[in-house]
Amino acid sequence: MTDILLLSTALAVISTGFMGGVFLTFSDFVMRALAAGTTTGSIESMQQINRKVYGSLFLVLLIGTTILAAVFVGYALVFAPVDVARWLAAGGLIHLVGVFLVTVVCNVPMNKRLDAFQPAAGEAARYWQTYVALWTRWNHLRTVASGGAAMCFLMACLSLTQA
Repeated sequence: MTDILLLSTALAVISTGFMGGVFLTFSDFVMRALAAGTTTGSIESMQQINRKVYGSLFLVLLIGTTILAAVFVGYALVFAPVDVARWLAAGGLIHLVGVFLVTVVCNVPMNKRLDAFQPAAGEAARYWQTYVALWTRWNHLRTVASGGAAMCFLMACLSLTQA
């Protein structure tokens, strides 16, 4: 069982790291580049990005890691040794709240609202200004949460190898 736990925790390190990299890319320069472009073109680009994410490897990582994080929290509460349990539970909770919940409650509804606009409409331009600022703030949180979850999962791996 320890080998399976170690392997799944290592996969969680990698997947949360990959997701954090995607989030960081948007926080660091994609959203700034879109904000600097023409409003209509930037809205169209973001609408396409948001539509393409549904068929992406990123979505597979997000859903798979969320399931794994929930399993880790349950396992930590019931079966894991204390030194491993702390890291598994912390990483799982950070991912569930800071990545998944923020995505579902904050970023996705904003994406759906943006998608409903015709990019050249005046309402779209007004919403775009709010969207860029608020969406990016929530994305910063997802970036930090992904890094924190990855660090906790890494510490769980290290604890498992020393047990």
